[in-house]
Amino acid sequence: MIPLRDNIQIRSFPFVTILLILSNCYVFYLEYTVTDQQLGLIMTHYSLVPADFINALTQQSIRLSDYVPLLSNLFLHGSWLHIIGNLWFLFLFGRTSESCLGHMKYFIFYLVCGIAANLVQIAFDPISDVPVIGASGAISGILGSYIFCFPRARISTLIPIFFFFTIIEIPALVFIGIWFLLQVYQGTLSASMTGSNVAWWAHIGGFLMGIGLNVLLNRRPN
Repeated sequence: MIPLRDNIQIRSFPFVTILLILSNCYVFYLEYTVTDQQLGLIMTHYSLVPADFINALTQQSIRLSDYVPLLSNLFLHGSWLHIIGNLWFLFLFGRTSESCLGHMKYFIFYLVCGIAANLVQIAFDPISDVPVIGASGAISGILGSYIFCFPRARISTLIPIFFFFTIIEIPALVFIGIWFLLQVYQGTLSASMTGSNVAWWAHIGGFLMGIGLNVLLNRRPN
């Protein structure tokens, strides 16, 4: 299922969402313009490797730089498909969530959800040496915010049927509900595997944090 548009009219220009999209695009551009050696250094210092993070916490002297990957990994992506998918979801669901939360709260909300998503992924897969990168944990938080703020929204969705595609309008609760169940299913499967390339638990953690923060902020559903 590919979401195309929703029926929510935004109340203000989503400049934070646009800024986040441009920031991710700029970092991705840098990934493609640096040398392989430089890219390796970027991934070493700014991607989040759960096993390395846990190991750093057990050291006697903990440096501030040990915590940087909890944020910096949100702006790194591994492929064109990875970043296009993430940024489309960020644009579609982020602009309406930004209008619901307000610009500054939304920006802080995005970062907090991203950090929470990373911590959940570490908690469920602490020995993984696979780098965790991408904005999907923070964007999952936005989906949680969206479903809380706009439970009656409807989403025009592109759905493949055999060799054909059709566009149907489905409730946001159904679309995001199916998405969340898929994350739980895949996350449960990955628990019995090693070295999964997708941080399913980060998606789950970010989504639940997104809902929880909206409850704390006392945002009224529209």
